[in-house]
Amino acid sequence: MNTTIIVTALLSILVGLLLGTVVGYFYKWLLNFKRREEAKEEAQVILDTAKNKERDIILEAKEEAIKIRSAGQAEIRERRSEVNKIENRLSFREEKIDQKSTEIEKKERDLNQKETEINKASDEVETIRRSQVEKMEEIANLTISEAQTQLLDQAEHDIQREISILYRDIGRKADLEAENKAREVIGIAIQKLASDVVSEATLTTVPLPSDELKGRLIGREGRNIRAIEKATGVDLLIDEVPEVVTLSCFDPIRREIARLSVTKLIADGRIHPARIEEVVEKSTDELTKTIGKIGQDTILDTRVRGVNPELSNLLGRLQYRFSYGENVLTHSIEVAYIAAAIAAEIGGDVKVSKLGGLLHDIGKSLTHEVEGPHAEIGANVAEKNNIPKHVCATIREHHDDDHSSVESYIVAAADAISAARPGARRDTVEQYIKRMEALEDVAGSFDGVEKCFAVHAGREVRVMVEPESIDDLEANKMAIGIVKKIEEELAYPGQIKVTVIRESRSIEYAR
Repeated sequence: MNTTIIVTALLSILVGLLLGTVVGYFYKWLLNFKRREEAKEEAQVILDTAKNKERDIILEAKEEAIKIRSAGQAEIRERRSEVNKIENRLSFREEKIDQKSTEIEKKERDLNQKETEINKASDEVETIRRSQVEKMEEIANLTISEAQTQLLDQAEHDIQREISILYRDIGRKADLEAENKAREVIGIAIQKLASDVVSEATLTTVPLPSDELKGRLIGREGRNIRAIEKATGVDLLIDEVPEVVTLSCFDPIRREIARLSVTKLIADGRIHPARIEEVVEKSTDELTKTIGKIGQDTILDTRVRGVNPELSNLLGRLQYRFSYGENVLTHSIEVAYIAAAIAAEIGGDVKVSKLGGLLHDIGKSLTHEVEGPHAEIGANVAEKNNIPKHVCATIREHHDDDHSSVESYIVAAADAISAARPGARRDTVEQYIKRMEALEDVAGSFDGVEKCFAVHAGREVRVMVEPESIDDLEANKMAIGIVKKIEEELAYPGQIKVTVIRESRSIEYAR
């Protein structure tokens, strides 16, 4: 019974499971079938939508193709029109080219014909020219080369004449401008300085109260005069000139010591060798102090700086040095003032110019002791005493033609101005005559010179030429040539004026 129940229950469970499985399978099939139907419907909708879009796209493409084709056809028509126009222009140009080619061919034929005619005419002209040249040569008795030579000579003469005229005009204008400016600058410089005319002193005379003192100065057997000459290095000249003794020496310092010593001996009255040595020593010390004071006063008066006591003493020694009758210290002070004035006018360094002008002749205080030109000696001394190099250059170069600075030119110009002013220096008679003769010889060496004279103490040369052989332009050219020759061959202070005089005279007699 229980077994039957269990079997029945198991059978019921199996039947229930089977029925559940069948029912579940059928349900899933129905569900899947429904889903497939829905999918088919959705697919059909999508397919219909795609077909509609395809149809729309095809329509749009057709419309776009129609538009493109229309635009292409319009562009083709336009291009064809332009091509037709170009073809028409080319055809017109070809016609024009054909016409021009025909005209050119015609012109070439005409030119060839004219060229033939020209060649023929040229041959005829050449024949006529040759015959004319032969006739001209027969008439003029000149060949072509000779005629060419004459023409070239005439042309050269004319060109030289024109150049001379131009040179003269330019020279006059430049000289006028330069002279006016130079006069202005030099006038301002000289206006600021006035100096007395000095005289040359190579001998010194000492007055005596009486001629009795001459014997005392000579001493027994000449011992006093020998003692004076030995102690001072100066020659004592005692001659017949009453109440005067003369001291002779090229060293102005020694000559001044001798003058002071002789003056003191005469005033003291005690004249013997021992006293002479004592007085000379005192006079030397006294003059040394005087020289130092003169140098210091000069530096203070000129207001320059950088000059040490050694240079100051050398400046003081210049007080007793003369050159061509001009006191060298006075000349140096004058050059310093002129150089400073010129530098101020033209924009140079006033301090350098002034110091260089003051020291430019400092070497002359040592020329009796050191060999060499005074400019070189002075520059070396200035360098040893710590004077700036550019100032030393002005000292070294004040007699040179080439200068390293504007200040060197200024000092050289101021030196020439001071030395060349009237009354500053005095030549000896022999030097004066030689200088005048040298100037006249230079001027007289030119062709066409009739007479020449050096005047104004050699500051001017007047040259009279033959008017028949020298015209006005050649006279101007001669003046320039004389100036150049003077500059090359002669040495002179300042400047020399050359005046060429040409005078024409026509003389007739009424009978």
